[in-house]
Amino acid sequence: MKRNKVHKFALKWTALVLTSVLLSQTLSPSVYAGDTLPYEGESAKGPNQPYQHGYASSHILDWTPTQDVYGDMLRARVPLQQRNSSFAATQAHPALSPDTQMFTLSGDYGNAFFDSYSYTNKFSQYLFNYWQYTDYYGYWHGMPTAHVPEELYDPQKDWTEKWFEFGILNIPNPGYTNAAHKNGVLSIACIFFSDNDRGPQTYKQMLVQDAQGGFPVAKKLIEMAKYYGYDGYFINQEEASKGVATEDIPRYKQFMKYLRDQGMYVQWYDSTINETGKIAYQNEFNAVNSPFVKDKQYGQVSDSIFLNYWWDKAKLKSSRDHAKQLGLNPLKTVFAGIEGGNGDFGRWKQKYDLRLNIGDNGQPMNSIATLGADFTHNALDEEFGGQDTNRRADNAYQWMTFIRDRVWWSGPNQNPVHAQRNASADLSDVKASGANWDGIAAYIAERSVIRGSHFNTSFNTGHGLQYVVNGVVSNPKEWSNINIQDILVTWQWWLDTQGKPLSVDYDYGPNYTKGTRFTYQPVGAYQGGSSLVVNGELDSDNFLRLYKTDLSVNKNSNLSITYNKPSSDDSSVLSIRLIFKDIPDKVVKVSVPNSGKQTTGWVSRSIDLSAYQGKTIAAFGLSFDNANKTIKNYQMNIGQIKITDGSVLKPAAPTGFKITKALTDTNEMIVAWDLKDYSKVKQYNLYENGSYIGGIYDSTYYIKSLNHKSGELTLTAIGADGTESEPARLDYDLNAAVSHINVETKGNGEATIMWKNPSEADGTVKLTLTTDYTDTAFHKTITADSGAETATFTDLPTNGDSYTLRIAIGNHTPVAYTGHLADTTIEPYAKENVTVTGSTYTLALPTSKDWHYLYVYENDVPKQFGVTYVSKKFPYIVRGRTKLSELTFTPTSRTSSLKIVIKDYAGNKATTYVR
Repeated sequence: MKRNKVHKFALKWTALVLTSVLLSQTLSPSVYAGDTLPYEGESAKGPNQPYQHGYASSHILDWTPTQDVYGDMLRARVPLQQRNSSFAATQAHPALSPDTQMFTLSGDYGNAFFDSYSYTNKFSQYLFNYWQYTDYYGYWHGMPTAHVPEELYDPQKDWTEKWFEFGILNIPNPGYTNAAHKNGVLSIACIFFSDNDRGPQTYKQMLVQDAQGGFPVAKKLIEMAKYYGYDGYFINQEEASKGVATEDIPRYKQFMKYLRDQGMYVQWYDSTINETGKIAYQNEFNAVNSPFVKDKQYGQVSDSIFLNYWWDKAKLKSSRDHAKQLGLNPLKTVFAGIEGGNGDFGRWKQKYDLRLNIGDNGQPMNSIATLGADFTHNALDEEFGGQDTNRRADNAYQWMTFIRDRVWWSGPNQNPVHAQRNASADLSDVKASGANWDGIAAYIAERSVIRGSHFNTSFNTGHGLQYVVNGVVSNPKEWSNINIQDILVTWQWWLDTQGKPLSVDYDYGPNYTKGTRFTYQPVGAYQGGSSLVVNGELDSDNFLRLYKTDLSVNKNSNLSITYNKPSSDDSSVLSIRLIFKDIPDKVVKVSVPNSGKQTTGWVSRSIDLSAYQGKTIAAFGLSFDNANKTIKNYQMNIGQIKITDGSVLKPAAPTGFKITKALTDTNEMIVAWDLKDYSKVKQYNLYENGSYIGGIYDSTYYIKSLNHKSGELTLTAIGADGTESEPARLDYDLNAAVSHINVETKGNGEATIMWKNPSEADGTVKLTLTTDYTDTAFHKTITADSGAETATFTDLPTNGDSYTLRIAIGNHTPVAYTGHLADTTIEPYAKENVTVTGSTYTLALPTSKDWHYLYVYENDVPKQFGVTYVSKKFPYIVRGRTKLSELTFTPTSRTSSLKIVIKDYAGNKATTYVR
């Protein structure tokens, strides 16, 4: 997306994907954020940890599920949940139209190049907590394409020195898709073409057509979305130097229309291609860009447009009117763009004001889109010391992110009811400003998926400094896993009181740095990683609204609450407050007995709701009452709330539980099981010797580090009301398996395997080698005598494929080892990829998965090629960084010799003679 140059001292940390060429206007400094640096120590990537990659435009056509690296481990499986119908009476702003939509284009776990995981053991990973204000979540950062060697990335080098290929397609992190779907939010992939950021990749490679006029790449994109479980595409066409050829514009529209007609949600960015095919940002919805949403010839070709940022009130009014003239609903079609953190170095003085989007009726005229809302986390480094800090990866500073997030979403008062700019808001400790920013909650009505007759929450935000089960620490290590994030509190924080308001926070336990503004005693979670905590001076009743719901009550309905009150005995009363749909202006208050007494841990209380049968709970919250006495240092932690009527059956124990890879030398393991329908099971929990490992709704899980070489793995299924099944059990003993595996591959197709036997090795050794992530898998098994500690494979491929080697002694469970075969082969550059027009030569990009450099020799002298971002030239074309324009050249002589030498990542070369 179009953006300006950044502050010079921040360049080292500026993300390649969040920086684009200065095109036509000089504006205030744009959002920037540093790379998410690789984690270190125990949180460093596991040797076999699944991570995402980008997709080059030329390779999407060849995509298959079986050949996509880690594709089997990175699928989102939670189906999109239905949202409740709007109910104005329980909105923070009852007069605010619920029809205004929100498109959030942001990072997921950060701007990581080789470190985008679905879950890992790092608390400081950024987690999104505001799904209730979002209708579409798109994923904005770039990742290297598959097979790019990680050693090409030096995180200490300048952002212009990333000499590897980024994909034009960034698909959603599966953990984020699962969390989005759980909250009724569509998960949107990002397609991004840019001269600098994506080098020689071009839209033309995406718009190829078959003999019948179809779009095979579009078909692949639909296939990918269905396999990985996401919902559509945000298309950002910003190739500035050449733009889009005018003859290709109709094809581009047909391409998008095909995606949309097949059920994909498609949003077009306002990098509008005008009649000349060049980029022409409109900053409004008008006759120039509206054909990329609704075309006279093709009809509706996309669902909506993300307007570029330089609008004003007149442009937004005109945008609304133009949409209506086309028979389109502007609240479904037109999204006014805001760049998160845009403005001065204080990051909050937004240049463009969403109040300008308010019409004469007091309602937004168009919907809203933001880019980079994760700057609240990513910009911690720049705002607190510049390039030599890494606060966003430091657990001690995460409290700053949480507050900055609330300022962005709930407003500077951190209360959505008062979501408006406030110059006096005390935000200096987190370097946020409320003087020029209303919270998103001022314009977007909160949404909810809480429906039916049951609901449960443990206020688990999806990461923690320990994992707790029923109030007892089950795993003392830090973790991050948005897959198991609860549906979070609807309002952060809607607190009504006539006196001094209590403070509210998520409490992550004794290892959490909470910041000086909070004074509570850290208690931590009852279940998961966090609990809800309120504390302070209780001088009047405080009503904390928690959830917007549509929950039916019947004769069996019950509410249970688990709480921990570490403060002294007092006269306070904790109450449940219920708002029913038929009388929303009346709040029903149900007291929790003896809730003023100090507890020595977690206490659960059950409240019978049968007196309200036939009613519908439209919202509920908690009341903290002082009983007309001022109470100093009051604290109450809420660990869990459940509403249920007993109609949900306890899930059966999981079936098919098995080890698929036991990587004994690295303490890693991959397990699998049978996946049950989401209507019956919402999550699976995995334990090792009783200690919690992780959870997910999927049929497989990667264990980064086993704590014991032997023991018992257990797997449980979690029902819709939080009920946990009986466990499926799986014994394992890696002490009885081979270890210290070493593989020496040779270019002649041989591989010598060496290992160390356990103390009691008895039986024939069976070794099986299978290549991974290829459509033509190679499989070979050999045996060695009992007691042997070496064996040799012969006649193996020499193409560098990844493989899994399994070694088993007798009837023992096989252990696994992964690596890459020797690579001595290379596919020559195809002569037909050279197009000759008169005396001009144009080179198409190679299609082989591992090519790295392309040398062009004229009379054995290498030609020089320019690259993106910097003025350097190299005697070769470098994958991902050579300019597209450089692929067209004119030889110095008509009679000179021309040859092309291709070199792959392994150093293999092949020569093609052109003339």
